[in-house]
Amino acid sequence: MPALGMAQDTGKLIAWLRGEGERVEKGQALMEIETDKATVEIEAPATGVLRGISASQGQDIPVGHTIAWILEPGEALPEGEAIRTSSPPQAVKTPSQAQAISPLARKIAQENRVDLAQIKTDGGRIQKKDVLAYLESQPIEAIRPRLPAASPKARRLAAERGLDLAALSGSGPGQAVLAADVLAASISPQAAPAPAGQESLPLSTIWRRMAARVSQSWASVPHFYLQRDADASRLGAWRESAQKRSQVKLTITDLLVKLAAAALTEHPRLVAHWENGEVFSNNQINIGLAIAVEEGLVVPVIHAADTLSLSQIAQRRQLLLERAREGKLRLEDLQGGTFTLSNLGMYGIDVFNAIINPPQAAILAVGRIAERVVPVNGAPGVKPMMTLSLSCDHRVVDGARGAQFLQDLVATIEEPLRLLE
Repeated sequence: MPALGMAQDTGKLIAWLRGEGERVEKGQALMEIETDKATVEIEAPATGVLRGISASQGQDIPVGHTIAWILEPGEALPEGEAIRTSSPPQAVKTPSQAQAISPLARKIAQENRVDLAQIKTDGGRIQKKDVLAYLESQPIEAIRPRLPAASPKARRLAAERGLDLAALSGSGPGQAVLAADVLAASISPQAAPAPAGQESLPLSTIWRRMAARVSQSWASVPHFYLQRDADASRLGAWRESAQKRSQVKLTITDLLVKLAAAALTEHPRLVAHWENGEVFSNNQINIGLAIAVEEGLVVPVIHAADTLSLSQIAQRRQLLLERAREGKLRLEDLQGGTFTLSNLGMYGIDVFNAIINPPQAAILAVGRIAERVVPVNGAPGVKPMMTLSLSCDHRVVDGARGAQFLQDLVATIEEPLRLLE
Protein backbone atom coordinates (compact mmCIF):
# COMPACT_ATOMS: atom_id res chain seq x y z
CA MET A 1 0.00 0.00 0.00
CA PRO A 2 1.64 3.24 -1.12
CA ALA A 3 1.66 6.47 0.89
CA LEU A 4 0.32 9.71 -0.57
CA GLY A 5 1.76 11.84 2.18
CA MET A 6 4.00 11.83 5.23
CA ALA A 7 1.01 12.00 7.59
CA GLN A 8 -0.84 9.06 6.01
CA ASP A 9 -1.06 5.84 8.02
CA THR A 10 -3.54 3.80 5.96
CA GLY A 11 -5.17 3.64 2.54
CA LYS A 12 -8.55 2.23 1.59
CA LEU A 13 -8.61 -0.17 -1.36
CA ILE A 14 -11.49 0.84 -3.61
CA ALA A 15 -10.98 -1.56 -6.52
CA TRP A 16 -8.49 -3.83 -8.26
CA LEU A 17 -8.27 -2.88 -11.94
CA ARG A 18 -6.41 -6.09 -12.80
CA GLY A 19 -7.14 -9.60 -11.56
CA GLU A 20 -5.16 -12.46 -10.08
CA GLY A 21 -2.90 -14.06 -12.68
CA GLU A 22 -3.24 -11.24 -15.22
CA ARG A 23 -0.20 -9.76 -16.92
CA VAL A 24 0.40 -6.08 -16.16
CA GLU A 25 2.71 -3.57 -17.76
CA LYS A 26 4.76 -1.05 -15.83
CA GLY A 27 2.78 2.22 -15.64
CA GLN A 28 -0.56 0.49 -16.28
CA ALA A 29 -3.44 1.35 -13.90
CA LEU A 30 -3.42 -1.40 -11.26
CA MET A 31 -5.82 -0.36 -8.49
CA GLU A 32 -7.76 2.52 -6.98
CA ILE A 33 -7.13 3.61 -3.42
CA GLU A 34 -8.74 6.25 -1.25
CA THR A 35 -6.87 8.27 1.35
CA ASP A 36 -7.60 11.40 3.34
CA LYS A 37 -6.60 13.34 0.23
CA ALA A 38 -8.49 11.78 -2.70
CA THR A 39 -9.31 8.65 -4.67
CA VAL A 40 -6.47 7.92 -7.09
CA GLU A 41 -5.34 5.24 -9.48
CA ILE A 42 -2.07 3.49 -8.62
CA GLU A 43 0.12 2.37 -11.50
CA ALA A 44 1.98 -0.92 -11.64
CA PRO A 45 5.60 -0.37 -10.54
CA ALA A 46 6.87 -3.19 -12.77
CA THR A 47 5.95 -5.50 -15.65
CA GLY A 48 4.95 -9.08 -14.85
CA VAL A 49 2.12 -11.27 -13.59
CA LEU A 50 -0.11 -10.08 -10.74
CA ARG A 51 -0.14 -12.75 -8.04
CA GLY A 52 -0.91 -13.20 -4.37
CA ILE A 53 -3.62 -10.55 -4.02
CA SER A 54 -4.38 -10.47 -0.29
CA ALA A 55 -6.41 -7.25 0.13
CA SER A 56 -10.15 -7.02 -0.48
CA GLN A 57 -12.10 -4.07 -1.78
CA GLY A 58 -13.19 -1.75 1.02
CA GLN A 59 -10.31 -2.68 3.34
CA ASP A 60 -8.27 -0.05 5.20
CA ILE A 61 -4.68 -1.19 4.86
CA PRO A 62 -1.55 0.10 6.65
CA VAL A 63 0.89 1.99 4.45
CA GLY A 64 3.77 -0.26 3.40
CA HIS A 65 1.80 -3.49 3.90
CA THR A 66 2.23 -5.99 1.04
CA ILE A 67 -1.09 -6.57 -0.74
CA ALA A 68 0.08 -8.30 -3.94
CA TRP A 69 3.15 -9.34 -5.93
CA ILE A 70 4.22 -8.74 -9.52
CA LEU A 71 6.25 -11.77 -10.58
CA GLU A 72 8.16 -12.90 -13.61
CA PRO A 73 6.29 -15.55 -15.68
CA GLY A 74 6.76 -18.90 -13.90
CA GLU A 75 8.15 -17.30 -10.75
CA ALA A 76 6.65 -18.63 -7.50
CA LEU A 77 5.29 -16.60 -4.63
CA PRO A 78 7.57 -16.24 -1.61
CA GLU A 79 7.15 -19.01 0.96
CA GLY A 80 3.98 -18.58 3.01
CA GLU A 81 2.28 -16.21 0.57
CA ALA A 82 0.42 -18.97 -1.32
CA ILE A 83 -1.41 -20.04 1.84
CA ARG A 84 -2.22 -16.50 2.92
CA THR A 85 -3.69 -15.64 -0.49
CA SER A 86 -5.53 -18.85 -1.33
CA SER A 87 -8.82 -16.99 -1.91
CA PRO A 88 -7.86 -13.76 -3.64
CA PRO A 89 -10.51 -11.08 -4.25
CA GLN A 90 -11.77 -10.62 -7.76
CA ALA A 91 -10.77 -7.65 -9.85
CA VAL A 92 -13.31 -5.10 -10.98
CA LYS A 93 -15.06 -6.36 -14.10
CA THR A 94 -13.76 -4.46 -17.08
CA PRO A 95 -14.74 -4.42 -20.75
CA SER A 96 -13.37 -7.09 -22.99
CA GLN A 97 -10.67 -4.70 -24.22
CA ALA A 98 -9.42 -4.52 -20.59
CA GLN A 99 -9.81 -0.75 -20.63
CA ALA A 100 -9.39 1.29 -17.45
CA ILE A 101 -12.36 3.18 -16.07
CA SER A 102 -12.33 6.56 -14.33
CA PRO A 103 -13.74 6.55 -10.76
CA LEU A 104 -16.54 8.96 -11.75
CA ALA A 105 -17.52 6.87 -14.79
CA ARG A 106 -17.67 3.72 -12.64
CA LYS A 107 -19.84 5.48 -10.04
CA ILE A 108 -22.35 6.66 -12.67
CA ALA A 109 -22.44 3.22 -14.27
CA GLN A 110 -23.06 1.52 -10.93
CA GLU A 111 -25.84 3.95 -10.01
CA ASN A 112 -27.56 3.29 -13.33
CA ARG A 113 -26.80 -0.46 -13.46
CA VAL A 114 -24.94 -0.15 -16.72
CA ASP A 115 -22.86 -3.07 -18.00
CA LEU A 116 -19.48 -1.47 -18.71
CA ALA A 117 -18.81 -4.06 -21.40
CA GLN A 118 -21.51 -2.34 -23.50
CA ILE A 119 -19.81 1.06 -23.42
CA LYS A 120 -17.63 2.18 -26.31
CA THR A 121 -14.88 4.76 -26.00
CA ASP A 122 -12.44 6.45 -28.35
CA GLY A 123 -9.80 6.87 -25.68
CA GLY A 124 -7.72 4.51 -23.62
CA ARG A 125 -10.20 4.33 -20.78
CA ILE A 126 -13.90 4.86 -20.17
CA GLN A 127 -14.77 8.37 -19.05
CA LYS A 128 -17.88 10.04 -17.66
CA LYS A 129 -18.88 11.28 -21.12
CA ASP A 130 -18.82 7.72 -22.49
CA VAL A 131 -21.27 6.46 -19.86
CA LEU A 132 -23.57 9.46 -20.34
CA ALA A 133 -23.49 9.02 -24.11
CA TYR A 134 -24.49 5.36 -23.68
CA LEU A 135 -27.40 6.30 -21.40
CA GLU A 136 -28.64 8.94 -23.85
CA SER A 137 -28.55 6.40 -26.69
CA GLN A 138 -30.88 3.98 -24.91
CA PRO A 139 -34.67 4.05 -25.37
CA ILE A 140 -36.45 5.77 -22.50
CA GLU A 141 -38.26 2.53 -21.68
CA ALA A 142 -34.91 0.81 -21.18
CA ILE A 143 -33.51 3.59 -19.01
CA ARG A 144 -36.48 4.12 -16.73
CA PRO A 145 -36.17 0.79 -14.88
CA ARG A 146 -32.56 1.61 -14.06
CA LEU A 147 -33.39 5.09 -12.79
CA PRO A 148 -35.90 5.00 -9.94
CA ALA A 149 -37.20 8.46 -9.05
CA ALA A 150 -35.04 9.82 -6.23
CA SER A 151 -33.58 13.07 -5.00
CA PRO A 152 -29.84 13.68 -5.60
CA LYS A 153 -29.20 13.45 -1.86
CA ALA A 154 -31.08 10.15 -1.67
CA ARG A 155 -28.95 8.73 -4.51
CA ARG A 156 -25.76 9.80 -2.75
CA LEU A 157 -26.85 8.37 0.60
CA ALA A 158 -27.91 5.09 -0.99
CA ALA A 159 -24.57 4.75 -2.81
CA GLU A 160 -22.62 5.39 0.39
CA ARG A 161 -24.69 2.85 2.33
CA GLY A 162 -24.76 0.23 -0.43
CA LEU A 163 -28.56 0.31 -0.71
CA ASP A 164 -30.56 -0.45 -3.85
CA LEU A 165 -32.84 2.52 -4.61
CA ALA A 166 -35.20 0.29 -6.57
CA ALA A 167 -35.85 -1.76 -3.43
CA LEU A 168 -36.86 1.28 -1.31
CA SER A 169 -40.35 2.68 -0.87
CA GLY A 170 -40.40 6.39 -1.62
CA SER A 171 -42.41 8.92 0.37
CA GLY A 172 -41.94 11.81 -2.04
CA PRO A 173 -44.08 13.03 -4.97
CA GLY A 174 -44.77 10.17 -7.35
CA GLN A 175 -43.25 7.77 -4.78
CA ALA A 176 -39.82 9.31 -5.32
CA VAL A 177 -37.21 8.13 -2.83
CA LEU A 178 -36.13 10.91 -0.46
CA ALA A 179 -33.10 11.16 1.82
CA ALA A 180 -35.29 10.33 4.81
CA ASP A 181 -36.35 7.06 3.14
CA VAL A 182 -32.73 6.02 2.63
CA LEU A 183 -31.80 6.92 6.20
CA ALA A 184 -34.78 5.00 7.56
CA ALA A 185 -33.83 1.92 5.53
CA SER A 186 -30.22 2.06 6.69
CA ILE A 187 -30.93 2.26 10.43
CA SER A 188 -30.39 -1.11 12.09
CA PRO A 189 -32.78 -2.25 14.83
CA GLN A 190 -29.98 -1.85 17.39
CA ALA A 191 -29.04 1.66 16.31
CA ALA A 192 -29.95 4.45 18.69
CA PRO A 193 -32.41 6.95 17.22
CA ALA A 194 -31.08 10.39 16.38
CA PRO A 195 -32.14 13.26 18.66
CA ALA A 196 -35.42 14.88 17.68
CA GLY A 197 -35.04 17.23 14.73
CA GLN A 198 -31.60 15.89 13.81
CA GLU A 199 -30.24 13.39 11.34
CA SER A 200 -26.80 11.92 10.82
CA LEU A 201 -25.25 13.37 7.69
CA PRO A 202 -23.33 11.02 5.38
CA LEU A 203 -19.57 11.54 5.39
CA SER A 204 -17.14 10.24 2.82
CA THR A 205 -13.90 8.58 3.85
CA ILE A 206 -12.03 11.61 2.53
CA TRP A 207 -14.11 13.92 4.73
CA ARG A 208 -13.67 11.76 7.85
CA ARG A 209 -9.91 11.58 7.41
CA MET A 210 -9.73 15.28 6.62
CA ALA A 211 -11.56 15.91 9.90
CA ALA A 212 -9.10 13.67 11.74
CA ARG A 213 -6.09 15.35 10.12
CA VAL A 214 -7.13 18.94 10.85
CA SER A 215 -8.14 17.96 14.39
CA GLN A 216 -4.68 16.51 14.93
CA SER A 217 -3.06 19.58 13.40
CA TRP A 218 -5.13 21.94 15.52
CA ALA A 219 -4.37 19.98 18.70
CA SER A 220 -0.66 19.31 18.13
CA VAL A 221 0.67 22.19 16.01
CA PRO A 222 1.15 25.54 17.83
CA HIS A 223 -0.48 27.90 15.32
CA PHE A 224 0.02 31.64 15.21
CA TYR A 225 -1.30 34.08 12.61
CA LEU A 226 -0.01 37.15 10.79
CA GLN A 227 -2.18 39.41 8.63
CA ARG A 228 -1.35 42.07 6.10
CA ASP A 229 -3.45 44.19 3.77
CA ALA A 230 -2.12 44.65 0.24
CA ASP A 231 -2.93 47.15 -2.48
CA ALA A 232 -3.99 44.93 -5.42
CA SER A 233 -4.09 47.70 -8.04
CA ARG A 234 -0.98 46.57 -9.90
CA LEU A 235 -1.80 42.92 -9.38
CA GLY A 236 -4.96 43.41 -11.45
CA ALA A 237 -3.07 45.39 -14.08
CA TRP A 238 -0.41 42.67 -14.29
CA ARG A 239 -3.07 40.01 -14.81
CA GLU A 240 -4.72 41.98 -17.63
CA SER A 241 -1.39 42.57 -19.34
CA ALA A 242 -0.22 38.96 -18.97
CA GLN A 243 -3.55 37.62 -20.22
CA LYS A 244 -2.98 39.24 -23.59
CA ARG A 245 0.15 37.11 -24.03
CA SER A 246 -1.23 33.85 -22.62
CA GLN A 247 -3.30 31.15 -24.32
CA VAL A 248 -4.67 29.89 -20.99
CA LYS A 249 -6.96 31.83 -18.64
CA LEU A 250 -5.02 33.47 -15.82
CA THR A 251 -6.47 33.89 -12.33
CA ILE A 252 -5.44 35.82 -9.25
CA THR A 253 -4.50 32.47 -7.71
CA ASP A 254 -1.99 31.87 -10.52
CA LEU A 255 -0.37 35.25 -9.86
CA LEU A 256 -0.23 34.58 -6.12
CA VAL A 257 1.38 31.17 -6.66
CA LYS A 258 4.05 32.84 -8.79
CA LEU A 259 4.68 35.58 -6.23
CA ALA A 260 4.58 33.26 -3.21
CA ALA A 261 7.06 30.90 -4.86
CA ALA A 262 9.44 33.79 -5.49
CA ALA A 263 9.15 34.96 -1.87
CA LEU A 264 9.69 31.42 -0.55
CA THR A 265 13.03 31.20 -2.34
CA GLU A 266 14.18 34.04 -0.06
CA HIS A 267 12.59 32.56 3.05
CA PRO A 268 13.33 28.80 3.00
CA ARG A 269 12.30 28.35 6.66
CA LEU A 270 8.65 28.62 5.48
CA VAL A 271 9.01 25.33 3.54
CA ALA A 272 10.84 23.45 6.32
CA HIS A 273 9.04 21.02 8.62
CA TRP A 274 9.11 19.73 12.20
CA GLU A 275 9.81 16.04 12.81
CA ASN A 276 10.85 14.20 15.98
CA GLY A 277 11.94 17.33 17.78
CA GLU A 278 14.00 18.74 14.92
CA VAL A 279 13.52 21.18 12.04
CA PHE A 280 14.32 19.76 8.61
CA SER A 281 14.98 22.01 5.62
CA ASN A 282 13.53 21.44 2.17
CA ASN A 283 14.97 22.67 -1.10
CA GLN A 284 11.74 22.20 -3.05
CA ILE A 285 9.01 24.82 -3.44
CA ASN A 286 5.93 22.76 -4.16
CA ILE A 287 2.77 24.77 -3.58
CA GLY A 288 -0.45 22.95 -2.73
CA LEU A 289 -3.80 24.45 -3.71
CA ALA A 290 -6.72 23.81 -1.36
CA ILE A 291 -9.64 22.71 -3.60
CA ALA A 292 -13.14 21.91 -2.34
CA VAL A 293 -14.87 18.91 -3.99
CA GLU A 294 -18.06 17.06 -3.07
CA GLU A 295 -16.23 14.47 -0.93
CA GLY A 296 -14.20 17.03 1.02
CA LEU A 297 -11.02 19.08 0.70
CA VAL A 298 -8.13 18.00 -1.52
CA VAL A 299 -4.75 19.68 -1.90
CA PRO A 300 -3.09 18.88 -5.24
CA VAL A 301 0.40 20.27 -5.73
CA ILE A 302 2.11 22.52 -8.26
CA HIS A 303 5.65 21.14 -8.13
CA ALA A 304 8.72 23.35 -8.55
CA ALA A 305 6.49 26.42 -8.73
CA ASP A 306 9.51 28.70 -8.50
CA THR A 307 10.79 27.42 -11.86
CA LEU A 308 7.52 27.80 -13.81
CA SER A 309 6.28 30.66 -15.92
CA LEU A 310 2.91 32.25 -15.17
CA SER A 311 1.29 30.40 -18.08
CA GLN A 312 2.78 27.08 -16.96
CA ILE A 313 1.40 27.63 -13.46
CA ALA A 314 -2.04 28.42 -14.89
CA GLN A 315 -1.99 25.30 -17.08
CA ARG A 316 -1.00 23.12 -14.14
CA ARG A 317 -3.62 24.68 -11.85
CA GLN A 318 -6.35 24.18 -14.46
CA LEU A 319 -5.34 20.54 -15.02
CA LEU A 320 -5.32 19.79 -11.28
CA LEU A 321 -8.72 21.44 -10.83
CA GLU A 322 -10.24 19.33 -13.62
CA ARG A 323 -8.75 16.12 -12.22
CA ALA A 324 -9.95 16.94 -8.70
CA ARG A 325 -13.51 17.59 -9.82
CA GLU A 326 -13.59 14.40 -11.90
CA GLY A 327 -12.00 12.25 -9.17
CA LYS A 328 -8.96 11.55 -11.38
CA LEU A 329 -6.08 12.96 -9.32
CA ARG A 330 -2.94 10.87 -9.62
CA LEU A 331 -0.49 9.86 -6.92
CA GLU A 332 2.10 12.40 -8.02
CA ASP A 333 -0.52 15.18 -8.03
CA LEU A 334 -0.87 14.89 -4.26
CA GLN A 335 2.67 14.24 -3.10
CA GLY A 336 5.46 16.53 -2.04
CA GLY A 337 3.66 19.73 -1.04
CA THR A 338 5.84 22.07 1.07
CA PHE A 339 3.51 25.12 1.33
CA THR A 340 -0.23 25.59 0.80
CA LEU A 341 -2.34 28.42 -0.57
CA SER A 342 -6.07 28.63 0.17
CA ASN A 343 -8.05 31.28 -1.71
CA LEU A 344 -11.67 31.97 -0.71
CA GLY A 345 -11.83 35.35 -2.40
CA MET A 346 -14.12 34.00 -5.12
CA TYR A 347 -16.72 33.31 -2.39
CA GLY A 348 -16.72 36.90 -1.16
CA ILE A 349 -14.64 36.19 1.96
CA ASP A 350 -12.60 39.17 3.18
CA VAL A 351 -10.27 37.43 5.63
CA PHE A 352 -9.90 34.03 7.33
CA ASN A 353 -7.32 31.93 9.16
CA ALA A 354 -6.48 28.51 7.73
CA ILE A 355 -5.37 25.36 9.57
CA ILE A 356 -1.87 24.16 8.69
CA ASN A 357 -1.62 21.08 6.48
CA PRO A 358 0.90 18.80 8.28
CA PRO A 359 3.79 18.29 7.96
CA GLN A 360 4.06 21.70 6.34
CA ALA A 361 5.01 24.71 8.43
CA ALA A 362 2.73 27.36 6.94
CA ILE A 363 -0.39 28.05 4.89
CA LEU A 364 -1.46 31.30 3.22
CA ALA A 365 -5.15 32.27 3.35
CA VAL A 366 -6.30 34.77 0.72
CA GLY A 367 -9.42 36.93 0.83
CA ARG A 368 -11.21 38.78 -1.94
CA ILE A 369 -10.08 41.94 -3.70
CA ALA A 370 -12.52 44.72 -2.76
CA GLU A 371 -12.50 48.50 -2.96
CA ARG A 372 -11.82 50.12 0.42
CA VAL A 373 -11.25 53.62 1.70
CA VAL A 374 -7.58 53.87 2.65
CA PRO A 375 -5.08 56.70 3.24
CA VAL A 376 -3.55 57.94 -0.03
CA ASN A 377 -0.90 60.65 0.39
CA GLY A 378 -2.46 61.78 3.64
CA ALA A 379 -6.04 61.91 2.32
CA PRO A 380 -8.88 59.36 2.05
CA GLY A 381 -8.86 57.41 -1.20
CA VAL A 382 -10.40 54.28 -2.70
CA LYS A 383 -8.22 51.36 -3.76
CA PRO A 384 -8.70 47.64 -4.52
CA MET A 385 -7.37 45.92 -1.40
CA MET A 386 -6.91 42.32 -0.28
CA THR A 387 -6.04 40.72 3.06
CA LEU A 388 -3.53 37.90 3.44
CA SER A 389 -3.39 35.73 6.54
CA LEU A 390 -0.36 33.52 7.17
CA SER A 391 -0.75 30.58 9.58
CA CYS A 392 2.60 29.35 10.93
CA ASP A 393 3.87 26.41 12.98
CA HIS A 394 5.70 28.17 15.82
CA ARG A 395 8.06 25.19 16.22
CA VAL A 396 9.49 25.95 12.76
CA VAL A 397 8.74 29.60 12.04
CA ASP A 398 8.91 32.43 14.56
CA GLY A 399 7.04 35.73 14.29
CA ALA A 400 9.94 37.65 12.76
CA ARG A 401 10.55 35.10 9.99
CA GLY A 402 6.85 34.90 9.16
CA ALA A 403 6.54 38.71 9.14
CA GLN A 404 9.53 39.10 6.83
CA PHE A 405 8.08 36.60 4.36
CA LEU A 406 4.70 38.33 4.40
CA GLN A 407 6.37 41.73 4.04
CA ASP A 408 8.25 40.63 0.92
CA LEU A 409 5.17 38.95 -0.55
CA VAL A 410 3.04 42.07 -0.08
CA ALA A 411 5.80 44.20 -1.60
CA THR A 412 5.77 42.12 -4.80
CA ILE A 413 1.95 42.13 -4.91
CA GLU A 414 2.04 45.91 -4.80
CA GLU A 415 4.92 46.08 -7.29
CA PRO A 416 5.16 42.86 -9.40
CA LEU A 417 8.18 44.31 -11.28
CA ARG A 418 10.21 43.42 -8.17
CA LEU A 419 10.24 39.89 -9.65
CA LEU A 420 12.75 41.14 -12.20
CA GLU A 421 15.18 41.86 -9.37
